Amino acid sequence: MRKRALAVGLGIAGMSAALGLRRAGWTPVIIERSPQRRTGGYFVNLMPEGMKAAADLGLDNLDTRNPERGTTWSLNHRGHRRPALGWLDLPGRPTAMVRGDVEVALWHQISDDGVEVRFATAPAEIVEDDTAVDVLLDDASTGNRYRESFDLVVGADGLRSSVRGLTFGPHARFMTTWNAMVCAFALPEQAPSFGAQDSLISARAGRAVWVFGLADRAPTALLTYCTKALDEQFTGDGTERLRAVFDDMDHPAVRHVLDALPTTPDHLFDSVHQVKMERWSTGRVVLAGDAAWCLTLFSGMGTTAALRGGVELGRALAEHPDDLDGALAAREARLRPFITAHQRMARLKQQCFVPTNRALEAVRTLAMHVAVNARRTVTETRLLRAAAEAPHGV
Repeated sequence: MRKRALAVGLGIAGMSAALGLRRAGWTPVIIERSPQRRTGGYFVNLMPEGMKAAADLGLDNLDTRNPERGTTWSLNHRGHRRPALGWLDLPGRPTAMVRGDVEVALWHQISDDGVEVRFATAPAEIVEDDTAVDVLLDDASTGNRYRESFDLVVGADGLRSSVRGLTFGPHARFMTTWNAMVCAFALPEQAPSFGAQDSLISARAGRAVWVFGLADRAPTALLTYCTKALDEQFTGDGTERLRAVFDDMDHPAVRHVLDALPTTPDHLFDSVHQVKMERWSTGRVVLAGDAAWCLTLFSGMGTTAALRGGVELGRALAEHPDDLDGALAAREARLRPFITAHQRMARLKQQCFVPTNRALEAVRTLAMHVAVNARRTVTETRLLRAAAEAPHGV
């Protein structure tokens, strides 16, 4: 009989895990707390490792949205704009898209593979022994609870994972605090006076507004700011709180972003944390994606890591068909160096997104100026070399 696995969470990590399980000969079942599949979403990028993982999972219809004509602009304190380097200028050839592009490609693939999905369902209890995992499932659509046994449970249910809480212990043991907040959402249209595919950055000490220009759709926005009073950020009206934080950044583009927030049906507003664990599995329960390692939005590697996690899970199970402990250990050995490196890099990348003090703001501004000039010099040198090497008259 085919082995059965329960994947908790219908996000990128959960669907990637289900596809990896399918390719290893398992029968995955996905449960999702929400009553329906979420769509849309904020800007993400895939690095080459992520694009390869997507191909390994069979995602041939993945939309990409790298802007072809856009310019990245930085706004200074007076609101003046100057050319800047954006997220897609980072080394490694990142590919731009929105979260929904990846999720819809995964959704089509799991549908084609016949993966069972149960909405409005969440785990209430997880009990395992040497032969199976017994899960008490809560069906919010009917109000019923029922038990079901699986050979493996994959917790892919996000930063505040129910599976992690039920199996490994309280969130506080694993979630590091970064004293920062993020709010990410899709804009209905581009900010006034900017090109349709332009990106813009207004970064000051402790606060930043980013607009990510994309091809074939309106941009997405990211608001981020530093605060030690994290619990207070979730009280009262979130839009008004953000208006107060960014009140003195009186630029039409910033006002455009803030005015758009109340009209967006779907946005992320959350505190920033990484998840750090000594092991991502115990017995027949394994964690994936943000539930296991949460790299933070600042890393720019969350989607790539989630896709890779699904690939490595399937590969390890296929290589160790009769040794679950060995398979989960092999998966972790392959992923751990990659995750550790990008968790460390995320601290540096945070300063790119939002410098945490005025000294770092000055360093960031200088580094941006030097990088832009260096790129301009390289471009001019290439053009001069091409002109010199071209045949006369061309």
